[in-house]
Amino acid sequence: MEQVILVDENDMEVGAMEKIEAHKKGVLHRAFSVLLFNSKGEMLLQKRAKGKYHSGGLWSNACCSHPRPGENIEAAVKRRMMEELGIEIQPEFLYKFIYRAEFENDLVEHELDHVFVCEYDKSPNENKEEIEAWKFVDQEYLRSQINLNPEKFTFWLKLIIENYQTHVE
Repeated sequence: MEQVILVDENDMEVGAMEKIEAHKKGVLHRAFSVLLFNSKGEMLLQKRAKGKYHSGGLWSNACCSHPRPGENIEAAVKRRMMEELGIEIQPEFLYKFIYRAEFENDLVEHELDHVFVCEYDKSPNENKEEIEAWKFVDQEYLRSQINLNPEKFTFWLKLIIENYQTHVE
């Protein structure tokens, strides 16, 4: 069973819990989100596989997941980018934030999310069990699509995009 790292609001570890149980109870846990850009400044979006435990079929950032207990977060980012997209990257930490979202299936995301950025110009080799589709999009186009069709995007991606500019300037 996959476990997540439970944390307090200061990102200090307070324990571990089975992943689905943590999402049923809405317990704060450590997570990460990766924003992948090509050299043109376009962002890679992935459409989450419909079979994901929540937010299936929604567009999201390149990769989002959880480090395992005892795993360094940068190592977890590299591991999941390889597992989901088949690519090797050098992630750069950008910022972290806490959010809470409740889903229709009674699961709750309550995460202290570490946001990383990286650059990659080739096509990924996506894991079809994780990712239904992917595409590179212009950031302005992405913002307009989020405003027009917010229901097509994951909760955390909307928060990240809303706050992205304040962390890169």
